[in-house]
Amino acid sequence: MYKLLTTDGSAKRGQFTTVHGTIQTPVFMNVGTAAAIKGAVATTDLQQIKTQVELSNTYHLHLRPGDKIVKKLGGLHKFMNWDKPILTDSGGFQVFSLTSLRKIKEEGVYFNSHIDGHKIFMGPEESMQIQSNLASTIAMAFDECPSSLATRDYIQNSVDRTTRWLHRCKAEMQRLNSLPDTINPNQMLFGINQGGTFADIRIEHAKAISELDLDGYALGGLAVGETHEEMYHIIEETVPYLPQNKPTYLMGVGTPANILEAVDRGVDFFDCVYPSRNGRHGHVYTNHGKLNLFNAKFELDERPIEEGCGCPACKNYSRAYIRHLLKAKEMLGMRLCVLHNLYFYNTMMEEIREAIEEHRYASYKKTKLEGFEMKEEN
Repeated sequence: MYKLLTTDGSAKRGQFTTVHGTIQTPVFMNVGTAAAIKGAVATTDLQQIKTQVELSNTYHLHLRPGDKIVKKLGGLHKFMNWDKPILTDSGGFQVFSLTSLRKIKEEGVYFNSHIDGHKIFMGPEESMQIQSNLASTIAMAFDECPSSLATRDYIQNSVDRTTRWLHRCKAEMQRLNSLPDTINPNQMLFGINQGGTFADIRIEHAKAISELDLDGYALGGLAVGETHEEMYHIIEETVPYLPQNKPTYLMGVGTPANILEAVDRGVDFFDCVYPSRNGRHGHVYTNHGKLNLFNAKFELDERPIEEGCGCPACKNYSRAYIRHLLKAKEMLGMRLCVLHNLYFYNTMMEEIREAIEEHRYASYKKTKLEGFEMKEEN
């Protein structure tokens, strides 16, 4: 259940109530692909760094350990020891990125596991069944994510099939939620808008899927090779045709600057691997741009990653020490950088919500973006 609290221009400040708690939006979902945040981050850590929603991956968990095993162990929340909302993506993006290993048909997709090559079939019903076994809070519809280089004809046909698949997802989700052994009978379903960079296809698809009255709607197939300007243009064109009274989720995006721009265009939900991936490589976000802690200039730097930051890394350790850990290939260095980056993202979302509430989002965005472009003097 989504409640729009206030707007500032097109920016929305809302609350999304689920069976696993209320999500304050706009929100950044912390990505734990295989039911864990990469970088040795535990769910007990997530509680401390302001995480509202954890995101896990249907495809990866289906392959390992297997969704039926997760169901036997009581579902993903119990398995991970996490009591807040979890969103599972449908597996579509991963399946469609296996270009040489898959074959698309009307019934679904035949593909080979990237782990051991065994043959797998996944269609709308299978994706819903896997996600029901995982018992996530929010399930994503199974869609095709076409290449950004695909032709207009290919994208139109793909979008039409995604719409047909969405009807099947909705019917299967309703069936699964009514079964007596379903762990989460209140599982929600988000549909996905596709259409590449063709605004007219996006708009028509947004209108078609809005009629299904789902729990939320996502923009998929962006940040896959198009420019930032093209992405912002598509968001601007498409979001007005998605229901204002439902959350809008921009999948797989992005940098802090991408998030600030997308919030300005009406997006509520985000997820991205950047904070954890960059952190594992010693790249950390600050309000004065990104730092590479491998740089020699940090060798004797006794300051925290960012002055005033409340994350576990900044409260306890210096740049010099974290750099040493990274250079020595100690896992703790990677872990501290990931914790800092996730805390940075989650704190930025708090600031965004506050700025929208106080109707000063435009000035907040401007100041924040100017800060990111600064290069710290050392």
